[in-house]
Amino acid sequence: VQLQASGGGLVQPGGSLRLSCAASDSTLDDYGIGWFRQAPGKEREGVSVISRGGSTYYLDSVKGRFTISRDNAKKAVYLQLNSLKPEDAAVYYCAATQNPIQIRSDGAPVAEDFTLWGQGTLVTVSS
Repeated sequence: VQLQASGGGLVQPGGSLRLSCAASDSTLDDYGIGWFRQAPGKEREGVSVISRGGSTYYLDSVKGRFTISRDNAKKAVYLQLNSLKPEDAAVYYCAATQNPIQIRSDGAPVAEDFTLWGQGTLVTVSS
């Protein structure tokens, strides 16, 4: 599976973006898909994950603002980012796994569970 994240851009605080994770050569039906982000000088952080069965999990700091969804027919997973804050600015990556998904105590997926990674898309939140 080859993954490509897109949809990033510059947005003002309070604004919205929709990120897409597309598979170029395979379906995503058999994969859990996670979104991760990394800001300059910071460690990679799990943001959200959707399981093969459609269960969703979110990092505590994005709950109520971000929504993950999947469209298997379009071989895509989306992350809707609403009410963006400057601290949400980062490069966002999508990743896929067929492993069991672990969720940390803060609601975030565990990056080490994911075996396939796409290139990132940059989200900038600034006025």
